[in-house]
Amino acid sequence: MTNKQNTEQHLALHDHDAHLQQVLDAMPDEKLCVRASEVFQQLCDPTRLRILWLLAHSEQCVNNISVAIGMSASAVSHHLRVLRQADLIVNRREGKEIYYKLAQDQMSVLIHKMIDDVFEISCPCKENK
Repeated sequence: MTNKQNTEQHLALHDHDAHLQQVLDAMPDEKLCVRASEVFQQLCDPTRLRILWLLAHSEQCVNNISVAIGMSASAVSHHLRVLRQADLIVNRREGKEIYYKLAQDQMSVLIHKMIDDVFEISCPCKENK
C-alpha cells in the first residue's frame, strides 16, 4: 500500500481537519527527515555546537579550535570529521595547515542564524562590516 493510499484510508476514518490532506501532501519524505535528523544530532552535542559557533564566525585550523574550546587536537579532529561528513563545515588546505569554516549552503546559513539566536548574540562578523 502506498503512502497516499494509506493516508486516504486514514482520512476516510478520521477526517477531523479539512486541510489535513494539504498538510500531508507537503510533508517531507522519509529521506529528507533522516537528513534533518542527522543534522539535529550534530547540534545536540555541546562541543560540536561550540565548534559550529566558532566556525560560523571565523575560519580556523585545528590548533586554534583546540585552544579556543579547551580540548585536545585529536578530539577536535574527531568532531570536525563528524561535522564535515554531515556537510555542515568545509575545509581547505594551505600548505600543511587545514582550515575549517561553516559551509555556505542554505542549511548552514540557517544554522548560523539559529546558533546566534539561541545564544542571543549578534554575529560578530556583521558588527565589523
